[in-house]
Amino acid sequence: MAIRPPENWRAGMAEEARELAAGTLDPECAGMAELYPESLLRATDEALQAFERDLGALGEPSDDQAFDTIKHVVLRLNAIDDGSHSGGAGYDTGEREQLCEYIDETLTEHGVDVAALAARRGIGRADITDEWREW
Repeated sequence: MAIRPPENWRAGMAEEARELAAGTLDPECAGMAELYPESLLRATDEALQAFERDLGALGEPSDDQAFDTIKHVVLRLNAIDDGSHSGGAGYDTGEREQLCEYIDETLTEHGVDVAALAARRGIGRADITDEWREW
């Protein structure tokens, strides 16, 4: 099962806290708590859970249904990234890549051939979120 990116981010925060406690990380180099406030983590988790539920409800989605589900999760993530739901925090390059990978993996786990889906729309596999993505 695809691991939701907030789980990775929480793990990174926990590792940083262990390093700080052990004295192996200079406090001036720590910043994960600022990058990943709980509001960002919670909102992102909720958006991805809704994506999973939406896909699960479709069974074997048509191309239009798959893209509609992608559009909805991307729009939810756009709203989170704008900072109004996440205390001003948002997604940087690493987070964007993890989110796109998660969307691809989750679609695949729900029986969607993502490469074929993208090809039928005349786009690359990595471009399935681009039409709506602002982050």
